[in-house]
Amino acid sequence: MNMKIRFPGNKKVAAEYNGFIINTDQPAAAGGDGSAPAPFDLFLASLGTCAGIYVLGFCQQRGLDTAGIELTQTMHFDTAKRMIGKIDIDISIPDTFPEKYRDALVNTASLCAVKKHIQDPPEFAITTSVRQGGIA
Repeated sequence: MNMKIRFPGNKKVAAEYNGFIINTDQPAAAGGDGSAPAPFDLFLASLGTCAGIYVLGFCQQRGLDTAGIELTQTMHFDTAKRMIGKIDIDISIPDTFPEKYRDALVNTASLCAVKKHIQDPPEFAITTSVRQGGIA
């Protein structure tokens, strides 16, 4: 499994993975063009959308209508650590959503693979390699 990261200009960084180009940029206030989400924004979005795909799959498997279901992710900044210290995800459901599935819906969203990787992080190894001939 490989991902190629390239630098298309200014503060833009693009990742090529599985046939997709995932573009990032920095906000104008940070010297970027604000043309795409910042990498950290994509990280945060991956948490919410991962929980969302589990909620969607749960509902689809049971034939439950997803109209009116919405997840709201709230990030709480820890000033001492200068990082996000807590993330809340609220699953808003219509009053017609079956009561018997409400706890299961929370449990399902908690299965998110992105969240699991944060809770049990992978090992990182960052190296350099020298390519002959300059630019690839």
